[in-house]
Amino acid sequence: MPGFETVDEVLGWLDVQRERMTMTARPIPLEDLRNWHLDPVSGNLGHESGKFFSVEGVRVTDPAGPVPAWDQPIIHQPEIGILGILADRSRIGPTRFLMQAKFEPGNPGGVQLSPTVQATRSNYLRVHGGRPVPYLEHFRDVDPESVLADVRQSEQGAWFFRKRNRNMIVESRDAIEPREGFCWVGLPLLLQLLHVPDLLNMDARTVLACAPPEALAGVETVGGGARSGSLSWITDQRTGTELTAELIPLNETARWRLDDGMIRHDSGGHFTILGVEVTATGREVSSWHQPMLAPTGPGIVGALVTREGGTVSVLMRSRTEPGCTDGAELGPTVQCQPDTLERHPERLAPPFLDRFLSPEPGSVRFDVVQSEEGGRFYFARNRYMVVEIDGRLPAPAGFRWFGLDEISDFMRHSFYLNVQARSIALCLTSLVAAHA
Repeated sequence: MPGFETVDEVLGWLDVQRERMTMTARPIPLEDLRNWHLDPVSGNLGHESGKFFSVEGVRVTDPAGPVPAWDQPIIHQPEIGILGILADRSRIGPTRFLMQAKFEPGNPGGVQLSPTVQATRSNYLRVHGGRPVPYLEHFRDVDPESVLADVRQSEQGAWFFRKRNRNMIVESRDAIEPREGFCWVGLPLLLQLLHVPDLLNMDARTVLACAPPEALAGVETVGGGARSGSLSWITDQRTGTELTAELIPLNETARWRLDDGMIRHDSGGHFTILGVEVTATGREVSSWHQPMLAPTGPGIVGALVTREGGTVSVLMRSRTEPGCTDGAELGPTVQCQPDTLERHPERLAPPFLDRFLSPEPGSVRFDVVQSEEGGRFYFARNRYMVVEIDGRLPAPAGFRWFGLDEISDFMRHSFYLNVQARSIALCLTSLVAAHA
């Protein structure tokens, strides 16, 4: 089972894949989407099969937040998909993972490294009538003894309504020769690739973040685990949340309108819902139409960290978002879209944002732009940053310092860390590994 050993080898292989595969994604009016329809009564946008996903409205109340109430469109995808990576621990050295070169219509730069399997339930049941998903058999009816990680996790709670995916890492018991478009990559190399912008896709990041210590051979890890006081604090945050979110017809969302073939906010901020016409080679289906969510600007996802006696601590924030399944999840120190803050003076800048917009000289430990899920979001990008400070700052209400070992332990459970926090956790793992 040949694999890659250097960043340049992977980048060269991806260049070959870009020549082998093609994909174009052209924005078109929502009214022109094939097989998708705007309901004349509700205004909701759905697929004629009733599968895949829909775009609906959500009405949110958050008495304790900077904006006590608002409406917005949201992607409703009640299916639980599979995000799975095959692992190989058959040889001396670090665990290797079977990764896929995958185009998505919303990917900046086209092809990215993705999990072995990345499929919604509608896709792997072949509602689209396309080809079977490669390697899917390794993640369905799987031998429990071969499972290294298997946990349901949420995705962007501001844009998805209670979306969950099954994040899986399964050890291969047999030698597997990669099909075309797949390759074996060791974990240390994957962590190096995390420092390349827009290369390791969001789904790969969230699955790798869930990897348990036994899958991390050759990578420095931390011990310990979640402490009872931290678990109690999270439970208290969830119990005390006042945010409510109720699905409503899309045409009843205040301040949002269908305009020039897309759905947009009257301020011009937040995001738009647009239509996309896709043509592709190397995919289960060669052409399709779909709606996508396009942010109006890049975001910042940042973590403040400190080291005390060799222990890394991270300042996390309890976040309640419309699509959260369990009320609140732990997010990074800062998670925001600066252009929306500029358009809405009533939206207070989050605490500590200045630490990332104007960091102290020499304090930045990680600073890479990464893209989000390219199958639903059109060119959605966040600047992921880790900034180190001397000592723990006082934690305001809703914030708490957690040890990196606790964060690692939370990853083994559903709905503790949001998807942005999981990516940040993987960034931190890459920094620890680089200095081991």
